Amino acid sequence: MKALDRKLLRDLWQMKSQALAIALVVMCGVGTYIMFLTTLGALRATQDSYYRDYRFAEVFVTLKRAPQALLQRVQAIADVAQVETRVVAQVRLDMPAFAEPVTALMVSVSDAGRDGLNALHLRQGRLPAPGQFDEVVASASFAQAHGLQLGDRFGAILNGRRQALTLVGTALSPEFIQQMRPGSVFPDYKRFGVMWMGRRALGQAYDMEGAFNDLALSLRPGADSQAVIDRVDELLKPYGGLGAYGRKDQLSHRFLSQELQQLGTLASLFPVMFMGIAAFLLNVVIGRLVAMQREQIAVLKAFGYSNLAVLWHYLRMVSVIVVLGVVTGTALGLWLGKLLSDIYTAFYHFPYLMFRLQPGTLLEASAASLLAAGTGTVFAVWRAATLRPAQGMRPEPPAIYRETWIEQLGLKRWLSPPMRMIVRHIQRRALKSMLTVLGIAMACGIILTGLFQRDTVSYMVNIQFSMAQREDLSVTFTDPAAYRARFDLLGLPGVQHVEVFRAVPVRLRHGYLTYRTGIRGVEPGGDIARLLDADLRPVALPSEGILLTDYLAKLLDVRVGDRLTVEVLEGNRPVREATVSGLVREYLGVSGYMHLAALNQFMQEGPTISGAYLSVDSVQLAALYKRLKGMPRIAGLAERVQEIRNFNRVMDETMLFFTYVATVFAVIIAFGVIYNSARIGLTERGRELGSLRVLGFTRAEVAYILLGELGLLTLVAIPLGLWLGVGMCYYIAHTMQNDLFRVPVVLVPQTYAFACAVVLVSALLSGLAVRRRLDQLDLIAVLKSAE
Repeated sequence: MKALDRKLLRDLWQMKSQALAIALVVMCGVGTYIMFLTTLGALRATQDSYYRDYRFAEVFVTLKRAPQALLQRVQAIADVAQVETRVVAQVRLDMPAFAEPVTALMVSVSDAGRDGLNALHLRQGRLPAPGQFDEVVASASFAQAHGLQLGDRFGAILNGRRQALTLVGTALSPEFIQQMRPGSVFPDYKRFGVMWMGRRALGQAYDMEGAFNDLALSLRPGADSQAVIDRVDELLKPYGGLGAYGRKDQLSHRFLSQELQQLGTLASLFPVMFMGIAAFLLNVVIGRLVAMQREQIAVLKAFGYSNLAVLWHYLRMVSVIVVLGVVTGTALGLWLGKLLSDIYTAFYHFPYLMFRLQPGTLLEASAASLLAAGTGTVFAVWRAATLRPAQGMRPEPPAIYRETWIEQLGLKRWLSPPMRMIVRHIQRRALKSMLTVLGIAMACGIILTGLFQRDTVSYMVNIQFSMAQREDLSVTFTDPAAYRARFDLLGLPGVQHVEVFRAVPVRLRHGYLTYRTGIRGVEPGGDIARLLDADLRPVALPSEGILLTDYLAKLLDVRVGDRLTVEVLEGNRPVREATVSGLVREYLGVSGYMHLAALNQFMQEGPTISGAYLSVDSVQLAALYKRLKGMPRIAGLAERVQEIRNFNRVMDETMLFFTYVATVFAVIIAFGVIYNSARIGLTERGRELGSLRVLGFTRAEVAYILLGELGLLTLVAIPLGLWLGVGMCYYIAHTMQNDLFRVPVVLVPQTYAFACAVVLVSALLSGLAVRRRLDQLDLIAVLKSAE
């Protein structure tokens, strides 16, 4: 074994604890990078493959009723590749073991086979047989939530008629990767599902023989989707078309796309932060390690080793540490990435997952780590190697200590001699002290960044479901109903208060900007469902004009007083203008609000409602559910308590997973940064501290001088770290704003306290480890000086 190889092994063994701490930091950076990028790559590849293999449509439209003969005219539209006509209906289900009302979206499937658009991936069983009018296939999530088995029977109300249905299969569909009932933004598989029935059977049940009420299209490559949408709207307008829309506006796809976009944001942010800290720590540690070995480098030069040989020796030492971090980080990142991908696969109901580590991802992570370590090593070694051997073997001149500016301000008499030593040493090595503070601050900031989403979720739940939506139940009708339905609901058992609403699908236009959403008409003075402003104060509903959520106003670039063009997408589809009368603050969804009477007048209809918010006596909830299950005009039912559970479940299953991972990694990094700073400080000041011991200072006094400096720097770093963390939280929140939900920055005092506690505990543990080494200091060895 060559001499430099033996030196390499001995150096690594001597600094094994520091090398391990650095490797752990590199592991966290690489692990985060691998986890995010493999997960994002797997989900995007799976999405593309799933959409392609199962022929996910690109244009969708719902209408009242159109003859099947219209199919040829739609097929003749330029750039249309394939057309699928369907019958779609909201149905009520009577699940024997479930007391609450259950609704489902019933979609027809072709009796001819599986070659149509939006094909089903069967998990169990088969498709409904042609001619069998009671067979259905249920979404796998719905069947699992209710424990359904093949052959089970349950009741349903189809077009006002009760019918017994038989489950013959369970399936997944690219059209319903995420299935949500009307009026909800989170899935509830027990209370809402998707089912498929044979085209002939469903058409006969809804008097749609030879007709359809839903259309899906695929386009040729390079097609102008907007031109196709305009042409389809023109054709279907006489048949009650509700407005065609592209894949990007399809609810399930949009939900998934927004999630992948957010994951991409986190994938570009968290790995950069972790890798940046790893690079910073490597540069600081290696640079100071090389500086302390300048005498050894000079000896190697004196024995004839070239500058390149010395440089290669230290690069190899750094490479060993980095490779250890890269290997463990890759294994950890793959494991976490598979866990995270499985969570998304189960949540979005992909039939398979295309999970694999791309060689480019591993090369990028490895190259970034090696480059960061190598850069710091090259500059530090080259500075030492370019010194003449005689000059390099000469000890560095002793430090010149002067009074600090703190002492010059007249505070000298308040500082004990050990404290003056600490303050003067910090000022003498100001740059190194600043780097230490910055490293500790960045670790503290990442801890804050990892925890803020937990606080945000709790805040959003409180605002949305305690201050804005305070109803016990919300009810939606199958079709708009007369206002007197309010009194029918008020007469149900347990109903204490009713507030009604009218929901209308619209397309809002302002200049060249458009957005497809809904307007909800509500009565003024409501106490159950309230509109809040930016300061979370209730907003008085104006008698005229429209209120918009603040985020929708940004999307349309409108301000209070501006006029919008409102294109209604139901009924006679009137197109009118409305004035923006105010803005409201909501964190879930985007929509507009109007006075109920004004919206009814806008629609040129009498007093009409689409649903209601109910305040209910919980004691009579079971009796109320029983009555609601027998009302065929009830299309959907949402319970506020269950909505909160669904919200928390979604957040726990997706967003908060990597929040916890980031927090754990940040704790490791905090310890790595502080421990290495303490160890380097001990190595650099060994001779100085040994001299103090010989002069009569006790072990406690010497430890106070060394660890007091670390403690002071840590205390300075914590406020800076909290400030950096808040800034990073605002950046993350800004990049995660979308039309499904907005993320505010909320940090409770406990989060700040936890971040501070982690840094302080890391400093304490590092101090104890260094104190143990300090107590074992060989005074004779450290006091030897080269002549």
